[in-house]
Amino acid sequence: MSPDVDLTVPKPGRHVLREKLLALDSRLFEFAAEQHWPAAEPVLPRLSRSANHGVLWFATAAAMAASRTPRARRAAARGLASLGLASLTINTVGKRSVRRTRPVLDPVPLVRQLKRQPITTSFPSGHSASAAAFATGVALESPAWGAVVAPVAFSVAMSRVYTGVHFPSDVLAGAALGAGAAFVVRRLVPTRAQVVPPARPRAEVPALADGEGLVMVANTASGTADRVRALRDILPAAEVVECEPADVRAELEKAAARARVLGVCGGDGTVNAAAGIALRHGLPLAVLPGGTLNHFAYDLGVEGVRDLGRAVQQGEGVHVDVGRFACGETRGVFLNTLSLGVYPELVRERERWTRRIGGWPAGVVAALRVVRADRHPLEAEFRGRTRPLWLLFVGNGTYHRMGLGPGRRSDLADGQLDVRIVHGGRRPAARLLAAALAGPLTRSPVHAAVQVGRLNVASVAPGTLLAYDGEVIEVEGAVTLEKLPQALTVYRPSTGNRHLN
Repeated sequence: MSPDVDLTVPKPGRHVLREKLLALDSRLFEFAAEQHWPAAEPVLPRLSRSANHGVLWFATAAAMAASRTPRARRAAARGLASLGLASLTINTVGKRSVRRTRPVLDPVPLVRQLKRQPITTSFPSGHSASAAAFATGVALESPAWGAVVAPVAFSVAMSRVYTGVHFPSDVLAGAALGAGAAFVVRRLVPTRAQVVPPARPRAEVPALADGEGLVMVANTASGTADRVRALRDILPAAEVVECEPADVRAELEKAAARARVLGVCGGDGTVNAAAGIALRHGLPLAVLPGGTLNHFAYDLGVEGVRDLGRAVQQGEGVHVDVGRFACGETRGVFLNTLSLGVYPELVRERERWTRRIGGWPAGVVAALRVVRADRHPLEAEFRGRTRPLWLLFVGNGTYHRMGLGPGRRSDLADGQLDVRIVHGGRRPAARLLAAALAGPLTRSPVHAAVQVGRLNVASVAPGTLLAYDGEVIEVEGAVTLEKLPQALTVYRPSTGNRHLN
């Protein structure tokens, strides 16, 4: 800000209505200053300072994300996005539109006053805007978390009048602007509750009031102990089998032989194994998310034990598509994604480094090594033409997020394979980034996208890596991908009964 610009100088001219409103605002400020609030003296000034530069809200978002529930993480992200938009609006437009001086501190007791007084203009209150934006953004995604955050946000807004740095109208205007920013963010990025999955195709599945007939196989490596205990509370007659990763497939086969409903608790790889067995035995599948990545369960609308328990008790299910691949004698299915090229190489390279340096550093090292490689990871014949490729991505259903990686699917039975290709060439890092920015644009010079029901990829070189739902195998020759429409029956809570907290 230029030192030659005094934003506190009011605009010239006489406005009777404005002067009356300002006089009323001043009287309200003085009335608040005269009140004796002994319980607030040790709290509100500190709370006001903690909200400087959004520190309080960033810390709150971190605590929410640490809860490890998907809705809490989404709520935290939405709250921060709303806060960012509100702060940008305040600092670029709000503070310069109304050049109002700060209140005179004479009627405010010294014990309430902040040690460091703000020097910007008074209208509107940036702290109130940030508080309202964060709290509203959180509440729009998770009403339960919103109820937790709202009292803190209200206290921060009140602290600005209590400490004498804002008039009441500054706080009200800031709060309105912040709440508006949260609704703008929701308009740009709809909440999970707004994206209603198609009602069809509903499936007839057994309603198990106490869980009798459900055999749930839980992968203990996925940290499923808490979820399994909660499931036993909701469905006491369900049989739960906890096992190590190496025993998951064998236990699923045993469970399928005696179950009315096959259940699985684990990540996407474990769910993939259960889906193949459920298909072979003609059983409905109950999926409880329990791993690091749970794309299928979350896109299905099952985010926790209560979601699945309610669907099993009430007999709510749907038919979903399954992707299938074949290469020589190798057969498999995928519920989420399949890829050839850079991504499988990155997964394999990351696995090699994880034990030495840990997961996150291993991912960085793997990305650098793969991108700097002098060879294209894949050469394949696609639509009659052999070409080098950096990446072939195939999604089971259409993904609705810009970029190459999997985002969200609103329809798990659309009959489509979502195919995206990054063509080979020099500078793979730039090409991959350009493709990610291009999103689903089919005329990008480095990226192509198409939705099909079947795909043939010929002349795949020996030793080429293929990744599907987190698993990596080697393939060669021709790879055939096809869609099995509505092949799998799964439990999914209806939209009206879905747990929203």
